[in-house]
Amino acid sequence: MPKNQLEPHKIQAWSLINRKYLGKGVRVKRFRRPTRSQIRNRVLLAILMAKDMKLSRFAEELDVSSRSVSAWVYEGRIPSKNNLDNACRLLGYPQHVLFNEALLRQSPIVCQPKPSRFMKRSHSSSPSSNIILTGLCMVYDFSVTDVSNWIGIHPGTFRKWLHYSHLPTPAMQEKAEVFFRIPRNILFADCEFRSSSHN
Repeated sequence: MPKNQLEPHKIQAWSLINRKYLGKGVRVKRFRRPTRSQIRNRVLLAILMAKDMKLSRFAEELDVSSRSVSAWVYEGRIPSKNNLDNACRLLGYPQHVLFNEALLRQSPIVCQPKPSRFMKRSHSSSPSSNIILTGLCMVYDFSVTDVSNWIGIHPGTFRKWLHYSHLPTPAMQEKAEVFFRIPRNILFADCEFRSSSHN
C-alpha cells in the first residue's frame, strides 16, 4: 500500500467520526431539526431535552424570541447579561456550565463505534439526577448500554451516574470526559451541586 494512502481501518474510523457531526440533526421530535448550523451549545440543549422543555417554551419563560434561543443552542451565541442571568436562574446552573465559551468554540464531534438509540422508556420510568449527562445521551441518541461499553464501564455503574448523581472516581470521570469531549466539572456538575446542597 502506498505510504500516502490511509489504511482501510483508519478511513473507516474517520468516516464514523464525520458522520457524527451533530449538525446532521437531533432525532427527538419535540426539537427542531437543524439544517445548516451545528449544535454548538450541547450542554444547554441537553438540559432542555432532559427537562423536556421545548426551545419555544424556554424563549417564552425568558421573554425573548425563539430565534434568539435557537442562536444560543445551534450557533453558540452568548446571551446579553440580563438574558444570561435569567437563563441561569431559570435552569438552575451557573454561566460556566450553561454558556462555557471555551466549549462552544470546540467542534462537537463524538466518535461512536456503531449506531445507538436512546431508550425513552427507561428515562420516563427512572429519575434522572444527573440532568446534563442524561440530556447528552438524548442529544446524541445514545443508549446507556452502548455508552457504558464504549467508555469501558458496567451499565449498572453508568445508571448510578445518571439516576443517583453518583460521582465517579477521577479515572472514570476522565473516561467520560474523553468520550463526550466535555470537561468533567460540567459533565458531573449535577453531582457537585447536589453534594454541596446537602452540606
